Amino acid sequence: MLLKTERLHIRHITENDWQSVKEIWEDFNLSQYAQYDRPHNTDEAYVRDRMEMWAKANSGMEHMFFAVCLHDTVIGYIAFNIRNNGHEIGYCFHSNYHGKGYAKESHRALFKYLKSLGITRFSAGTAINNLPSVNLLKSLGFKQVEEEKVSFYKDSEGNDIVFDGGIFELILD
Repeated sequence: MLLKTERLHIRHITENDWQSVKEIWEDFNLSQYAQYDRPHNTDEAYVRDRMEMWAKANSGMEHMFFAVCLHDTVIGYIAFNIRNNGHEIGYCFHSNYHGKGYAKESHRALFKYLKSLGITRFSAGTAINNLPSVNLLKSLGFKQVEEEKVSFYKDSEGNDIVFDGGIFELILD
């Protein structure tokens, strides 16, 4: 275990987390917000390979992947990937644990931890229509700094399905 909050344990992702992440991705793919993200491949071999890659990446600070656990259950994950001016965050939590403050609690703990390592600048992108994600980012202190047109899917005629995305930034002081 890396961090402990009031209700959660946060640790680095391991290769053994593949099944939990597969379930989280399968759950996400069924949500109304899946249209605003790259499709999550839930093929077992793919997820196993991805978790192996994530686990190996955790040896440095360029790419960091954390499992968020309630007791012994992985309920979500948070990723930090270095970009031009800081780290871009990505996150996904199983819908059974939405609306309970777990994402906010775990992000706050990780920001405090990363700040102790000298990492203070973060960015995130999400669909403007993904109100739970937008509200989470704002509650964490992120400010929207940009809007962009984004597409991950095509319609039946091969045309991009475009939505409005927001770029959010947080600088810890």
